[in-house]
Amino acid sequence: MILPLPIDSPLSLNLLTDPTRFLFFTGKGGVGKTSLSTAVALKLADAGQRVLLVSTDAASNLDEMLGVKLSNHPGPVPGAPGLSLLNIDPDAAAEAYRLRVLAQLESNASESERTTVREQLSGACTTEIAAFDEFAALLAEDDHLYDHIIFDTAPTGHTLRLLSLPKAWSGFLAGNDRGASCLGPHSGLKMQEARFNAALQALSDPALTTVVLVTRPDPRPMQEAARTSEELRTLGLGNQRLAINGVFHASGKDDPTANAIEALGAQAMAKMPDALASLPRDEVPLRAFDTVGLPSLRALLGGAPPPAILQNAAAKAPTLPAEPLSRMADELAAIGHGLIMVMGKGGVGKTTIAAALAVGLVKRGHSVHLTTTDPAAHVSSALNGSLPNLKVGRIDPKLETDAYITKMMAAKGKDLDDQGRALLLEDLQSPCTEEVAVFHAFSRVVNEARTAFVVLDTAPTGHSLLLMDATGAYHRQMTQQYEGTSNALHIITPLMRLQDAAMTRVIIVTLPEVTPVSQAAALQDDLRRAKIEPWAWVINKSVAATGTTDPLLQARLVGERRQTERIASGLARRTFVLPWLPEPPVGVEALGKLCAERSLLI
Repeated sequence: MILPLPIDSPLSLNLLTDPTRFLFFTGKGGVGKTSLSTAVALKLADAGQRVLLVSTDAASNLDEMLGVKLSNHPGPVPGAPGLSLLNIDPDAAAEAYRLRVLAQLESNASESERTTVREQLSGACTTEIAAFDEFAALLAEDDHLYDHIIFDTAPTGHTLRLLSLPKAWSGFLAGNDRGASCLGPHSGLKMQEARFNAALQALSDPALTTVVLVTRPDPRPMQEAARTSEELRTLGLGNQRLAINGVFHASGKDDPTANAIEALGAQAMAKMPDALASLPRDEVPLRAFDTVGLPSLRALLGGAPPPAILQNAAAKAPTLPAEPLSRMADELAAIGHGLIMVMGKGGVGKTTIAAALAVGLVKRGHSVHLTTTDPAAHVSSALNGSLPNLKVGRIDPKLETDAYITKMMAAKGKDLDDQGRALLLEDLQSPCTEEVAVFHAFSRVVNEARTAFVVLDTAPTGHSLLLMDATGAYHRQMTQQYEGTSNALHIITPLMRLQDAAMTRVIIVTLPEVTPVSQAAALQDDLRRAKIEPWAWVINKSVAATGTTDPLLQARLVGERRQTERIASGLARRTFVLPWLPEPPVGVEALGKLCAERSLLI
């Protein structure tokens, strides 16, 4: 049976009244940045504008959403005249950047010198700089090939890093008359100084740039959006708007689940931080359909017919055995030590799952170090308290960078004269150093898991994959350096520990929705290419077991069943399920209860 849904009237988004040339959609992972940015891009293109939609997320799902293969060159979107799509591919950008830097070498440079430069350009720093270079070029573009350039950004922490780079690199280069002081990944950047300054000016100009802070009607995404708003203001990006996505209204009063979801959303919106309450606001209602494909994306903002929903699709879905988190905690506790990496798309609940497992392991008699690589760092707020034998940490980029600079100055600068130390410090103060420092901190955490439990709440997928790239680059460097020597047999790199199934267990968290499941599958593929085999999946916030009768929620359950069928068909080796809860599990006591949930079938 086909469930017909009414055609929604167009939303009167104030954002679309007089949009600036550059629009940035940012926010916590999972709030709908990609859906909203794409829907807005379609609206503008359908109105006759020339629009470029750009993804800066290394784990972008725009290809699935639009049915177009992503490319690092602008390409048309079939069915959407005037709309072009561009993905800033870090790897492709890095390779192009390497070729540009190598071309700057003198013609009489030896092959040895060229080899040295290639090695220096092989790390994660080069990848970041290259991606940033592509980003800056779009902001500095003055040919006006497009009326609007819309950026679908990576989750908040990574985006703040990206948006801070124009200011950071401009400051670094302004004080460096010799250009970079080494032939490392930022060699030759002095030539780009004008472009970086133009990018900084464009970002700071309210007539050119608008930042759209996307959130859900939920306290955590709102708190993160508020912090982002304040940090962006310090960077000079003051022209901001708020978009609240997924606003839900129950269709009746006799459905406890629907009433609880509506009440939680209303409460969050009533108590939103002042930094958000003062911003111009648009609200987008929760839709019954997945925002995949042009018809759904056009329907998201109203004015277009939504896709028909197959009501009987749920009956075809196989039953997925849903093991409780308590069983996962039991099995992990029996192992005695190791690294537990919780990974997935932003907004799927990685922090909650990581914190619950850490609390569960402590309650089973173990000492645990719970830490995070996520720049947004929500671990402490999730725990909202302390527990004996639970150590809570964070890989803080700024602190790690400061410590790394101090260490390098002590190690390499002790035999240098004043001028040499000044050059070394200048080099270490480049924005590149942060990536190196974070990798070293990550390596220490991995090493700690040899004798104790370390639960690592990772950054959203794209940012974590860049960290994996750094881990792989270091592994290749070490194996090449010691190849053919007696030390080669004794080299154990962080990547080797991640590949060791007796040492590391990777848990992929997803929501039962098309985009999170697709990104979880893509993440699993990336990990397997690195010879890291995920141990289990966790499906978080399932509403299938709530018994809801609300028509909109029931319509959305069709999509949930479809995703559980995908997972049951062989995506995950083992699956654990956590149902949607009417009260967010915040605090040690609430998190502890998650590891005592009874088994259920969905």
